Amino acid sequence: MTTTRCRAAHHKDPTPCEGPADVVTILDSRGRETTACVHHGARLLASLDGGRVHPLAALSDHALEVCSRARTLPPYPWEIGL
Repeated sequence: MTTTRCRAAHHKDPTPCEGPADVVTILDSRGRETTACVHHGARLLASLDGGRVHPLAALSDHALEVCSRARTLPPYPWEIGL
């Protein structure tokens, strides 16, 4: 059985999404956008140089959660088993 993951989930990252797949948008330094769940949004943000996060739901605290989690992660956390 194949499960669909959010667009931010790296193909080498085996972890499942957390919650809806489209609660935030992650922007890289060139302005490219990727929708994400909280879990993979944080992992992607931690791996980007100059990345930003924007909420997709009005009055959502998901963007703050993504930022908080990203600060605790190294870049590419799946490569070291996190």
